Amino acid sequence: MTPTYKKINLDDYYRKGVFRHFSEDCKCSVSITNRIDVTDLVAMSKKTGTKFYVNFLYLLAKTMNSREDYRMAYLWQTNELICLDKINPTHYIFHEDTETCSPVDTEYFEDYDKFYKNAVADIEAAKLTREYKIDMENHLNWFDASYIPWISYDSLNVELPDGYLYFQPIINWGKYREENGRLMMPVTIRMNHAIADGYLIAKAFLILEKETQNFASLLYTTLAL
Repeated sequence: MTPTYKKINLDDYYRKGVFRHFSEDCKCSVSITNRIDVTDLVAMSKKTGTKFYVNFLYLLAKTMNSREDYRMAYLWQTNELICLDKINPTHYIFHEDTETCSPVDTEYFEDYDKFYKNAVADIEAAKLTREYKIDMENHLNWFDASYIPWISYDSLNVELPDGYLYFQPIINWGKYREENGRLMMPVTIRMNHAIADGYLIAKAFLILEKETQNFASLLYTTLAL
């Protein structure tokens, strides 16, 4: 698909001072790990016979599309900051036999049923290959979403080369675990400091938690009708 976007006028950009500093003077990223409550989402997934992984992936993609700040990208060819109309998750399938993974591109749709159906089909197709191919030049409107199912970690850092202006989010999440009767799952969000700070990443967690709660409640209500 051809990505659509709007160009950002840096003179009018509300974060222009921060952008200049962290894209010129101090090029770096910000990564925060937080545990979110997925108790109701796990229960709802079991109740509806749907896959928790795909349900969470949908909520994650919805969150990342909720603000322009999370859809920024840098065109190094023309030295331009842009805001993509939509970003889609590139997630991964692990192959037990080779202990390798293959990327899975799933287009984001706000329509849950459409997203869910496509994601399941994309995953099944990826299980048939052992390839790892990502065409970065044609992968502008995709963000990385990687599940680490073997452990429930406390922190995780994704490092990029110094000075590399990669603005798309990089998100990881691990195995959920019981804490005080609730199921808590570690989620790590990494963003470039030029277009996001601690507030914006914290805001992403708050949006994700709210979307998760609302989604589970909505499906429970639907089932009760």
